[in-house]
Amino acid sequence: MTDIKFIPSVSVSYASNGSSTKANELGMRVMQERAYEKRGEQYLLIKSPPASGKSRALMFIALDKLNNQDIKKAIIVVPEKSIGASFNDEPLTQYGFYWDWHVVPKWNLCNAPGEDGGKVNSVKAFLESDDRILVCTHATIRFAVDKFGIQVFDDCLLAVDEFHHVSANPDNKLGIHLGSFIARDKTHIVAMTGSYFRGDAEAVLSPQDEAKFETVTYTYYEQLNGYEYLKTLDIGYYFYSGSYIGEIGNVLDSNLKTIIHIPNVNSRESTLRGKTNEVSDILGAMGEWKGKDQATGFDIVVTADGRTLKVADLVDDGPDRHSKVLTALKDPAQKNNRDHVDVIIALGMAKEGFDWIWCEHALTIGYRSSLTEIIQIIGRATRDAKGKTRSKFTNLIAEPDASKEKVTDAVNDTLKAIAASLLMEQVLTPKFNFTPKNPQAAPMEGFDYGENGYNPNGNNVGFNEETGQFHIEVKGLIEPKSKDAKRICQEDLNEVITAFVQDKAAIERGLFDDEMVPEELTQLKMGKIVRDKYPELDTEDQEAVRQHAIAALNMTQQAKKMMNEENDLGNGISEDERSGSTAFIQGVRKYAMDVRDLDIDLIDRINPFSEAYAILAKAMNEESLKQVQAIITGKKVSMTIDEARDYAKRALLFKKEHGRLPSLTSADPWEKKMAEGVAYLARMKAEAANG
Repeated sequence: MTDIKFIPSVSVSYASNGSSTKANELGMRVMQERAYEKRGEQYLLIKSPPASGKSRALMFIALDKLNNQDIKKAIIVVPEKSIGASFNDEPLTQYGFYWDWHVVPKWNLCNAPGEDGGKVNSVKAFLESDDRILVCTHATIRFAVDKFGIQVFDDCLLAVDEFHHVSANPDNKLGIHLGSFIARDKTHIVAMTGSYFRGDAEAVLSPQDEAKFETVTYTYYEQLNGYEYLKTLDIGYYFYSGSYIGEIGNVLDSNLKTIIHIPNVNSRESTLRGKTNEVSDILGAMGEWKGKDQATGFDIVVTADGRTLKVADLVDDGPDRHSKVLTALKDPAQKNNRDHVDVIIALGMAKEGFDWIWCEHALTIGYRSSLTEIIQIIGRATRDAKGKTRSKFTNLIAEPDASKEKVTDAVNDTLKAIAASLLMEQVLTPKFNFTPKNPQAAPMEGFDYGENGYNPNGNNVGFNEETGQFHIEVKGLIEPKSKDAKRICQEDLNEVITAFVQDKAAIERGLFDDEMVPEELTQLKMGKIVRDKYPELDTEDQEAVRQHAIAALNMTQQAKKMMNEENDLGNGISEDERSGSTAFIQGVRKYAMDVRDLDIDLIDRINPFSEAYAILAKAMNEESLKQVQAIITGKKVSMTIDEARDYAKRALLFKKEHGRLPSLTSADPWEKKMAEGVAYLARMKAEAANG
C-alpha cells in the first residue's frame, strides 16, 4: 500500500463563543436578525454559509411581507424536492415571533407525487386560492412562468433557495425569468445561497440587475466562530496511486460520522467496476457486511474491532430500496439521534440542503470541477452539534502517472484541487477591509490594533472580534469611487479571486515557472480578469478592485506562511496556541509588522501561488512533481499581442510615476518585462508598416 500524501491546505480553529447560535427575543439567530432588518427591501440577496439558518430567515421575512407589506403570496422555490423539507411547518411563536410558519400540505409540491412539469396547474390553483404559502422546485416555477407568464405573480414574494443555480447565461431559463420579473418590477424577490460564486465563474445576475439587490452577508468565519461546539475545521487533499479502494482505509475513520461521495463512473478515479460494486468494495474496506436492516434499508457492517456500523447507501437507485433509505434518513424523530446512522455513501446526492448535523467527515473521492459543489459538500460537515468539536473535508485524488495517457488530465485535476484550496482559505478566514495609508488615516471604531495600539506613523492591522473583520492600511492603495466598485470591494472580492485562481495559465505559471515575475500575475492577469468581469467600471475603479483582490489573496497567503514558519520553529508555542482562533490574526499582524512599509507595490511583488507550491512540494511524490513541472514548462508560449498591450499600459503608468519609460536593461525584472512589452509592440508596428 502506497503512503498517501496529504496537503494540509486549511486548518482553521475558531473561538466557539456561541454567538451565532444564540437567539434574540424574536427567536432569531445573528444572521436571521441581520436579514430581518432588511425585510422591507423589494430585492434581497442573502449570502450565508450552509447551516447558518437561511431557511428560517426566509420564514421571518416572508411572514412579515405577507402580514405587513401587502404581499399576497409567498412562493418558495428550491432546486430539488428533498430541500423542500427545510420549509416544513415551524411553530415560531413558541420562540417569540409574531406568527407561525404553516404550509398547507397540498401546497408543498416537493412532497407531492409526479414530475415537476405536471405540477404547473397546481401553481395556478394556489395563486387562485386563499392560501398564502407554496413550496415547489425551480423546475416547476420555470414551467409555470412559461405557461402563465410573469404577470400572474404580481404582488407575490418569490424566494429562490440555492440561488447559485441561476445564472445570467441566456441558456439559463430561470435566470431569464428572474430578469423578466425584475424588469416588470411588481414582484418581491429574496435570493439565498451559501456559495454565491459559480464553479464555472459565470455571473449569477447581470450587473444591472444585481445593483437592485440589497445584500446581507454572513461569513463562514462569523458562523463558525459563533458556534457552541465545533471548534476546528480541517480541509485536506490526499494524493494516492493505484485504486482508491486500496487506499480508502488510510483516510476513512469509521469512528467519525462520515459522508462518502464516490467518483463519477467516467472520472479518472473510478475503478470502472460500476457504482454498485464500488459501494460494495467500500463496505468491505470498513469491515464484514452482515446484511440490511429491514426497517431502514441501511447496510449493517461489523468492523474488525467488533463495532456495528449502520451505512446508508444512496448510490443504489433502485426505487424501493432508495425510497426506504431516504425516508429513514429524513425521519424527523431521528434528527437528534447521533446513533441513527454512521456512514452515508452517495454519488449525486447528500450535497446542498442535506441536513445531517452529526457529520464529522466529508470524504470526497475524485476531483469535483465545481467550486460551488465543493463548498456545498464541505457544508455538510460544518453543522454544530453537541460533542462535535472537530470536523473535516478530505478530497482523495489520484496522483499524476506518467505511464498513463491521461496524465495531462491528472495534472489539470491537481491544479484545480489547489485552486479550490486557495479559495477555501479565502472563504474561511476573516473579511479584509483595506484603506490607504496617508496622513489623514485613522483607526476604525471597534477594531483592536494590538498591544501598542494604533500607530499613525507605522503599519496598522486592526481586528474586530465581533464582526470577524480586519482593517489593514496599505500605502498607495486606490479607493473605489463608484457605488458598484465599493460593493465589489466590500462584498465580492471572492468572486474576483475565484476567477483568478481558476485561471489555468495563471496557476500553472505561478506554481511551476521559475522565470515568472509576480507582477505578470498580480497586475496583468488579475487586471485582465477584473476588466473582463466588470467592463462597466472606469479604469481607476477597475484598478481599485484589482488591488483589493490581490491584497486579500496575498495577505491570506502571507499569514499562512507566517503561521507555518512559527510551527516549524516551534518557538515554545503549544499546538493548541498554534492552531487556536488567534493564529491567523497573529499571522496577518506579524507579516504587516515585519515589513518596513506595507504598500501595494510590495503586495504586487508576491507570487500568490508560492505558499501553495511549498505545501505541494511536501505532499506530492517528488517524481510526480517533476513530471507535472515538465508538462507545464513544455507548454510555455512567447508573449502575445494582448499581453504586450497590457505591459505597455503598465509602462505608461511607470513613466507617469518615474518620468521615464521602463528600461530593457533594468535589473528589476518587472521593469524589464514592461520594456519588453513596449519593444514587442514597436516591433509588430514596424513589421506591419513594412508589409
